Amino acid sequence: MDRITDAFAWPLKDPDWLTKLLIIALSLLIPFVGAINGLGWMLASLDRLRAGEERLAPANLRYIGRGFSLFAVNFVYILGVVVVAALIYVPAVIVAANQSQGQANPALVSLAVLLSLLAFSVATLGSLALDFAMPSIVLGTDRGGIRGGLQVRAVLRMARANISNTLIAGLMLIAASFVGSLGMVACGVGILFTTAYALAMQAWIVRCFEVGSPAANAA
Repeated sequence: MDRITDAFAWPLKDPDWLTKLLIIALSLLIPFVGAINGLGWMLASLDRLRAGEERLAPANLRYIGRGFSLFAVNFVYILGVVVVAALIYVPAVIVAANQSQGQANPALVSLAVLLSLLAFSVATLGSLALDFAMPSIVLGTDRGGIRGGLQVRAVLRMARANISNTLIAGLMLIAASFVGSLGMVACGVGILFTTAYALAMQAWIVRCFEVGSPAANAA
């Protein structure tokens, strides 16, 4: 994990980095398919890092099959967080709606507010948990497909094997997400380019986690 901060700079080591990132950015315009292909491209770049070649994978639309499993696994985990949060939030909405008709009961209104806050907390903490578990999820999916990525016990075992690596990788993934959102701040369409850059960063972060975690290497 010594070089994990190089995630910000490693894409620039490829002489063709600009062209590759622009092509992946343009592919992200394709609904769903672009995102799936982007994940596959990230995994292909991870393969290059494993081979000791610090260059991005060629940019094209040949990674849809490779990225589908990771896309599906991510969808399942995100859906799980959303469902749990919704199970708390929907009753809050129902209670609040009932109290808006006629004279409100302060206790029930307070309950609705507390449930709303709890739902928001669950969604936030769930998203953070996914960020920190993501390197393990990526490696589990890359090695075992959808089934491997959804083996929660195996994913947690890998994440817990080296807590410091998991925390550092998770924080770096959050930083990568921030980089990916910068394009929206600077220029709306620029988010496509920064998202592609963030995918390249993710490949480096996952590789650093893989190298620094004995459980990840033994899996």
